[in-house]
Amino acid sequence: MTTTENQDVQDNIPPAADTAPSAAKHTAAAAKGLDGQSVLKRLQSELMSLMMCGDPGISAFPEGDNIFCWKGTITGSKETVYEGMIYKLSFSFPTDYPFKPPKVKFETVCFHPNVDIYGNICLDILQDKWSSAYDVRTILLSIQSLLGEPNNESPLNTQAAALWVNQEEFRKMVEKLYKPA
Repeated sequence: MTTTENQDVQDNIPPAADTAPSAAKHTAAAAKGLDGQSVLKRLQSELMSLMMCGDPGISAFPEGDNIFCWKGTITGSKETVYEGMIYKLSFSFPTDYPFKPPKVKFETVCFHPNVDIYGNICLDILQDKWSSAYDVRTILLSIQSLLGEPNNESPLNTQAAALWVNQEEFRKMVEKLYKPA
């Protein structure tokens, strides 16, 4: 990298003075190279697209000044046992995003066949079926859809998977465990 290119990259690094120390280190480390700069631009673009899309029941924003950590929300879809419930999610983006998926977890307790007690989510697009064409909006819509249509073939929560066939009892368990964050 030439001195001029290096200076251009440095000039485009966002100021970290108002960020928490760990957030500032993460953002600055990721922004040091041209690849880090493209990740920042991609995340900023996704944020703008998500804010403009107007999809009902989904949202996500960076947590504080750290563009690599987001908080998201999804609302359970109509005519599902999750209807009207609001779930909070956390997103942690790797420095090689979008070539690697973000780590996404439920922050709100979610009784679901594909969500474990720690909030981890079993969703193919967050693992082996990831594509750099996916974005935060795609992830949120996929998780929202997963709530009403679980994949009982690969459950993380076997109790929820077994109870899924009895929607009335399943709904009672969801309502019992649901505690909005």
